Amino acid sequence: MKSLVIALLTLSLFGCQSAYYAAWEKLGVEKRDILVDRVEDAKDSQEDAQKQFASALEEFSHLINFDGGDLQDVYEKLNSQFEASQAAANDVSNRIDKVESVAEALFDEWNDELEKYSNAKLKNDSKRQLNDTQKRYKTLITAMRKAESKMAPVLTALQDNVLYLKHNLNANAVGALQGEFNLIKKDIDLLIKEMNSAIAQSNDFISSIKS
Repeated sequence: MKSLVIALLTLSLFGCQSAYYAAWEKLGVEKRDILVDRVEDAKDSQEDAQKQFASALEEFSHLINFDGGDLQDVYEKLNSQFEASQAAANDVSNRIDKVESVAEALFDEWNDELEKYSNAKLKNDSKRQLNDTQKRYKTLITAMRKAESKMAPVLTALQDNVLYLKHNLNANAVGALQGEFNLIKKDIDLLIKEMNSAIAQSNDFISSIKS
């Protein structure tokens, strides 16, 4: 069992997806099960990203309310929040990519196997289920990608402000950045709203595919 787990990890790392799925199927884990797990992972990563971006916004609010102390320390904390937000965004994107990968494999397999039916009634019923699942999946992945797209403007704004502060560690710099806070807050609020929508779609999709 240990050697099989190592083999699965190796296949996953090196992108041998067909062999990877085949190995799991030998253990009784179908693509449908992997899809559910990956949707749950993507949902979890979005929830983590929400918290991280909210934390970055809170740190930025500390900056614009700066009333004395070590600005270098403030900069380092804000930079740390930016880097953590960037890592969280990358994780979200990677998780969504993994959802797409297994979904495409599942739907291709499902569609191919429709031709193996000899019973027309069962074939039509399976085809209907495939179409319904694909429609729900399209709604889900659209919501996930929409939420993902809202992260880039926030990261860009955070990076700009971190860089500006890095090279201007003085009270004037803080004053110059105060006008940026409301813009970043607006973008983060929109990001969190879109992620909540994607998370709700994830829950609906998981419920439907398990039923």
